[in-house]
Amino acid sequence: MAGGLKRAHPTLNEDGVLIRAMRDANVPKFLKNDLPLFAAIIQDLFPSVEISENNYGKLEVTIKQMITDAKLQTQQSFIIKVIQLFETFNVRFGVMLVGPTGSGKTTVWNVLQSTMTYLRE
Repeated sequence: MAGGLKRAHPTLNEDGVLIRAMRDANVPKFLKNDLPLFAAIIQDLFPSVEISENNYGKLEVTIKQMITDAKLQTQQSFIIKVIQLFETFNVRFGVMLVGPTGSGKTTVWNVLQSTMTYLRE
């Protein structure tokens, strides 16, 4: 994952590429309470490195469009979950969505599916 990021963004420093790869691969697997701990560990290991947010461009625009088409509200936290599922599929062969009933697992899956179908067409 880090190699792909470095090839896509050759101007980024290697520490930044490594942190982004670790973040993108691991954050979707963490519980909400684990995120501050992960951020603190990264900050301790790389205190002087500033990490910019990923720009998902057309993917994010299409996700918002698919959410609107499904007559759902475009909440940033939901958009992030769809992007995290997309990123997870890029790194892992098997993916399992877990959470309580009504938490949005199927809706996240359906929005990502319609987004990828739209972009593929």
